[in-house]
Amino acid sequence: MVRFLVNGETVTVPEERKLIDVLRTDLGLKSVKDGCSEGACGTCTVLIDGKAVKACVQKAARMEGKSVLTVEGLSDREKEVFVYAFGEAGAVQCGFCIPGMVICAKALIDENPDPTREEAAYAVRGNVCRCTGYKKIIDAILLAARLLREDVRDLKAPEVTSVGQRAHRLDVPEKVLGYGEYADDMEVEGLIYGSAVRSKYPRARILSIDTSKANALPGVRAVLTAKDVPGKNKVGHLKKDWDTMIPEGEITRYVGDAVCLVAADTPEILEEAKKLIKIEYQELKGVFSPREALLPDAPLVHDTGNILAHEHLIRGDAKKAIENSAYSVTMHYETPFTEHAFLEPECAIAIVDREKQDAVIYSSDQGTYDTQKECAGMLGFELSKVHVINKLVGGGFGGKEDMSVQHHAALLAYHTGKPVKVKLTRKESIMVHPKRHPASMDFTTACDENGYLTGMTAVVVTDTGAYASLGGPVLQRLCTHAAGPYHYQNIDIEGTAVYTNNPPAGAFRGFGVTQSCFAIECNLNLLAEKVGISPWEIRFRNAIRPGQELPNGQIAAEGTALVETLLAVKDIYESHPYAGIACAMKNAGVGVGLPDWGRCRLTVEDGKVHIRSGASCIGQGLGTVLEQIVCETLGITGDQVVYVAAETNLAPDSGTTSGSRQTLVTGEAARRACVQILQDLDDKKDLSALNGKEYYGEYLAATDPMGSEKKNPVSHVAYGYATQVACLKEDGTVEKILAAHDVGKAINPLSVEGQIEGGVVMSLGYALTEEFPLNQGIPLAKFGTLGLFRADKTPDVESIIVERNHDPLAYGAIGIGEITSIPTAPAVQGAYYKYDGVFRTSLPLEETAYRKKKK
Repeated sequence: MVRFLVNGETVTVPEERKLIDVLRTDLGLKSVKDGCSEGACGTCTVLIDGKAVKACVQKAARMEGKSVLTVEGLSDREKEVFVYAFGEAGAVQCGFCIPGMVICAKALIDENPDPTREEAAYAVRGNVCRCTGYKKIIDAILLAARLLREDVRDLKAPEVTSVGQRAHRLDVPEKVLGYGEYADDMEVEGLIYGSAVRSKYPRARILSIDTSKANALPGVRAVLTAKDVPGKNKVGHLKKDWDTMIPEGEITRYVGDAVCLVAADTPEILEEAKKLIKIEYQELKGVFSPREALLPDAPLVHDTGNILAHEHLIRGDAKKAIENSAYSVTMHYETPFTEHAFLEPECAIAIVDREKQDAVIYSSDQGTYDTQKECAGMLGFELSKVHVINKLVGGGFGGKEDMSVQHHAALLAYHTGKPVKVKLTRKESIMVHPKRHPASMDFTTACDENGYLTGMTAVVVTDTGAYASLGGPVLQRLCTHAAGPYHYQNIDIEGTAVYTNNPPAGAFRGFGVTQSCFAIECNLNLLAEKVGISPWEIRFRNAIRPGQELPNGQIAAEGTALVETLLAVKDIYESHPYAGIACAMKNAGVGVGLPDWGRCRLTVEDGKVHIRSGASCIGQGLGTVLEQIVCETLGITGDQVVYVAAETNLAPDSGTTSGSRQTLVTGEAARRACVQILQDLDDKKDLSALNGKEYYGEYLAATDPMGSEKKNPVSHVAYGYATQVACLKEDGTVEKILAAHDVGKAINPLSVEGQIEGGVVMSLGYALTEEFPLNQGIPLAKFGTLGLFRADKTPDVESIIVERNHDPLAYGAIGIGEITSIPTAPAVQGAYYKYDGVFRTSLPLEETAYRKKKK
């Protein structure tokens, strides 16, 4: 046994125990997050004798006589300072990394009360944040140091009052201090643990499954195969092509496929049971690229064939326009798979009453109603009998839209009658969930002698992996945005999404537009060269302006401000020797004629307005946005508002958190519900007069379908626009990114800046450092080898918020989540082209200061 101090209290534990398990499981110190169990992410950082150390790689045997400190053990004064500083700086988004960052900050400040920016960045270099881009975390550390040095007291977040306020997010305290509950933090009486046994091969026939030894192991509660699914075995976000488990006699499609499920009393018994299951396979030839999959004799990933989706968008006569143009450029581009690398691995807890046909699922995902629908179908339950409740969500970026663990937890709970937790290890997460689509793209872009665009053609093939996920809509958005945010009308864009035996590809921040933007923006630079004008000038001449027609025929709204974003970055672009530039547009909302509802239910209880919507907050700050909209509309303050996390029983369906849609569609629904409250308040000054009343607001973002015959169809209810500039140092590293974004109206400018900074840094990784290597469909990366940017290597990101949309819809707000990541890679490519004259056509960019030269 080993004795040591934890937050000043003596503990005695067996030597073989992992420190993270002692802290989380034995002592209930849930600020210590399990992000990777590999010592790579830093979410489990604690202080050991004053030094920041990762708890997941420490055995209790090494702790004898030592003192361990977690966030729970900070002094009241330190807690006050860190909560205020991280809120004031806007440093908290999904929050999963934040307690580890706070511990690193304490270690630094204890040793150096007046650190520099570089010292603060170095202090958190071992801690990954995928949301913020680090800038605001470093701001928070420096602010905390100053507040402690100067002994500033009575630190309270400013009261939330209105739209446009730089408000502290409402969830800052629980995320900074670590008491906010993610699914893995829940304590449930009688909880047991579940996991999947996954395919040994990307493509193989399951000949037999022998579960007898696993079933005989004491402590095992259930071993399930596909025949144990009471409802439908197939799940899928839009297309039901993904097996809950691969049935005996059927063929696997990737190494993430579940073959059986196991539930056991402890995680240790669970892992032992999984090893005892004997599965006999017949390994089959797979296809690991679209090129292979499209061959006439290629093995079929699905019986329906290897093509998931095909799009062909034609407007005008592109080929004739190109033939008659003064200049044209034709280039081939390649973009890769990318891993989301959210900090919280997928986790769900399910409680199922088989007799009553009732299920409660606590989940970390991007759509409570999506989870309800998928799990109800698999269980064979009525929709209303499946209650899904969002716990805090530790990042998503599109990677938590599909079923991963929710349906498996529900199925195991159904059969065992016990509450079941299913949590992916980081290795499983990297293997299982859908990635960003790789794309192979041929683009031809043409212009007249003055640099005005005349037409473009594109042929695009994406690797959608083993299952549909959102591969169809991603391809569609890639194609509908492929011509860029410019004023010309002749386009011919053909896209094909192809099934392979690689991990699935699905939604990822940018949703296909990251890929096509890289191609069109790089082509523009070559066109500018031929015309003899600058890359900035060709964009300025062609930039869509209010009242003009976009390439898809939609009339640009009055609030369109792409030109203003270009003007905002002109000086730095033209004065810097190694600067690259790129523009982008991105839709807000689902669009293309599909139902796109925002819904919100407001109830007045004890004189306070309670906000309920089924829309998941995944770190973007939706709860605070809705609070600000309610305060603005009703003329009240945040202490009179209560935000309730998304769930399916009392909160109406407001769709998936994706497509940069929630601020606009759910924000508008909340505003409309508030208008009803105002009508009832009339001359009454006190909300208490409305106690017990409820108000329902909804908004349909109505659009026209793909292929509409209208001259000027409305493809999307709104678009955001952006211009980004990348500046390189003399040594070829990135000095700075300037990001000017037309957001319509910034509901919370502090959060908007955080979204811009985080999105840019995410795509700096996409452009320069991140890799997702595969060997015959098998992922080779660990979290620590993905190539994610670290705080001490991240360049400055300067965000410029452009607001000129006066539409009353959601106070003029347009979603910002996705567009932040779209123009970064081509801007960086342009900077390197100016730096060394090499025109790079694939990502991550080769032969830069960030990549080793290939031998």
